[in-house]
Amino acid sequence: MDSYLIQVNGRGDRAPVLDVHLKTNGNSISLGKVKGRKPRWAVRASEMSKKTFNPVRAIVDSMKVEPNPKKAMISLSLGDPTVFGNLPTNDEVTRAVKEVLDSGCYNGYAPSVGYQSCREAVAAYYSCPEAPLEAQDVILTSGCSQAIELALAVLANPGQNILVPRPGFSLYKTLALSMGIEVKLYDLLPEKAWEIDLKHLESLVDEKTACLIVNNPSNPCGSVFSKSHLQKILAVASRQCVPILADEIYGDMVFADCKYEPIATLSTNVPILSCGGLAKRWLVPGWRMGWILIHDRRDIFGNEIRDGLLRLSQRILGPCTIVQGALERILHRTPPEFYHNTLSILKSNADLCYAALSAVPGLRPVQPAGAMYLMVEIEMEHFPEFENDVEFTERLISEQSVFCLPATCFEYPNFFRVVITVPEEMILEACSRIQEFCEMHYQGAEGAQDLECDK
Repeated sequence: MDSYLIQVNGRGDRAPVLDVHLKTNGNSISLGKVKGRKPRWAVRASEMSKKTFNPVRAIVDSMKVEPNPKKAMISLSLGDPTVFGNLPTNDEVTRAVKEVLDSGCYNGYAPSVGYQSCREAVAAYYSCPEAPLEAQDVILTSGCSQAIELALAVLANPGQNILVPRPGFSLYKTLALSMGIEVKLYDLLPEKAWEIDLKHLESLVDEKTACLIVNNPSNPCGSVFSKSHLQKILAVASRQCVPILADEIYGDMVFADCKYEPIATLSTNVPILSCGGLAKRWLVPGWRMGWILIHDRRDIFGNEIRDGLLRLSQRILGPCTIVQGALERILHRTPPEFYHNTLSILKSNADLCYAALSAVPGLRPVQPAGAMYLMVEIEMEHFPEFENDVEFTERLISEQSVFCLPATCFEYPNFFRVVITVPEEMILEACSRIQEFCEMHYQGAEGAQDLECDK
């Protein structure tokens, strides 16, 4: 029978030492002397978690302000079209999911990149002669956010940089910084309907640039790039040999007087990872179904990027299988009038909001052409009592119970973003309150000067 002898040696002025002997079959084996260690808890958050920072949450959570109790709150801040119930998805979409659920055929694990038949359905839906797609060019993901995360993770290493629009969707920076990737912000121009400042964009490219993010149609701007502008963007990417991550979650959500061009249809030589999903066009953001479309007709990505995406997708076991099973029916059964009706509502709200705010002293809205948003410039010199857009929007909440996101959330101070998916009567009421607020605080050139002197 084995026995153990543990002897503690030491004097009062020295740390105790364990002298461990193992006795086996009558033979004693010394395991040496081990310096004593007192176990203690030392659990720390990872460096990745410490680098993860959401500027929208940081700014909004710090806005400790109560709305005016005499006025019902109107929130124009959240990019979720389902909040108020005025934009339900189509019956065919929900019926497709119900049929799949009742079938019992999609309750198990799927391949990490998605079911082959579902990838075929997405490829067939988005394939066109200018940018053909097959199932192998589709990776299904848990929402467009995960598509963007996988695309960034496969294209960029820690220490490299990516080019991100300003103003732009905050998730790009949140994801990149958590991965140790530097973010370089290129400017969009409000006076040119938020087109990219191409000279500024190209000046940011260096040997460490891993990719260029192009968000079209845009969140937060509601802009839609013309074909000619997209071709100029592609020319920069081609000259600099920089691949494009195209965030096209609002693809085809454009108003009747505008045309949406998927960027991959305009180039044969620039490799593109296009990210999209069901969330916005089908009005089901909570279903978490997205995809990456791989456009690589010159085989620049080759197997390297495809294999990388496959491996990264295996970190989780793919998106919801129920929604995967319904994908083909959703894509092909949703009637065209559903899309048309949604866009008609958004266009009407955008026009109402733009017209109303254009008449407000001190505000300059920029006319949107698609998506679900409108950006408004605050002529801060006429509101000298407010330090910035954050303080402006805080006071708008406390006085008028209207909540718009300050554009500091999108790296673009002195603007605010309006979400136009709310019911029409709420848009009109919100604009009326914003006008009342601005008229209350607006200072002409002389008044603003006097207030500055008083400070």
